[in-house]
Amino acid sequence: MSTDARPLAGQVALVAGGTRGGGRGIAVELGAAGATVYVTGRSSAAGRSDLDRPETIEETAEKVAAVGGRGIPVRTDHSRPDEVRALVDRIAAEQGGRLDILVNSVWGGDPLTDWERPLWEQDLDTGLRLMRRAVETHVITSRFALPLMVARKSGLVVEVTDGNTARYRGSFFYDLAKSAVIRLAVAQAAELKAHGVAALAITPGFLRSEAMLEGFGVTEANWRDGAAKDPHFAYSETPAYLGRAVAALAADPGIMARTGQALATWGLYEEYGFTDADGTQPDWPAHWAEALEQEHGPLGEPLTP
Repeated sequence: MSTDARPLAGQVALVAGGTRGGGRGIAVELGAAGATVYVTGRSSAAGRSDLDRPETIEETAEKVAAVGGRGIPVRTDHSRPDEVRALVDRIAAEQGGRLDILVNSVWGGDPLTDWERPLWEQDLDTGLRLMRRAVETHVITSRFALPLMVARKSGLVVEVTDGNTARYRGSFFYDLAKSAVIRLAVAQAAELKAHGVAALAITPGFLRSEAMLEGFGVTEANWRDGAAKDPHFAYSETPAYLGRAVAALAADPGIMARTGQALATWGLYEEYGFTDADGTQPDWPAHWAEALEQEHGPLGEPLTP
């Protein structure tokens, strides 16, 4: 990674699903590295999405600006090809056809995930809606955004997932969606390699998102109190950790060597030297091996092409 404090100065990024959680963390850290960041999602100052969360794309854009980047919020429903096409057309017009980094972080599947029942007992419409939100949105966004990168013979596509191994993730549609996102990275990498564009998947560990903090009844200021409810929460990480991992990858001139891989914050912090917001370096698999493997089995080896 460049030693320049702003190695992404002059670069343009699109973070699809940048309203909250990992997407917000990535958008902010790309901004801190100097990028202009288009922040998209369905929750804006004009109104909330059906998730009914308070976070907005405008708030994320303000956070990008606060760390020295340029944040541009664009309300976009990534399940609608017409809206995504208009978004990419706008980026092309405003940035002279330039797009250096595409982050597919759209999710929205938490309220649709059934953690209790097997496939044959689940509501089919709900499960298929999860797949449309979590996978089709990524496909639609890449379909319209990739031509900008191909035309310039450079760029990085980042598919945000949960877990980077073949381990079952506990719920049929959830597991299928998160595994499919990894395969999206592999497939895009295969098609983009000849054009000088890299594509990869990345996962955080135990992500301390806004919704997770809320669920534990804590804030980022007193988050460690959540460990009283679940001791594993003490080994969680902020969205900034994921964001710094992506920023490090985007600044790596040798990124093509990683194309098609499924990566994780815990493997990358050792290589790039970044820390979480509090200066720590969480390592979820290390904690898993020590505290959870005996009961739940190993996490497994990272998936590779």
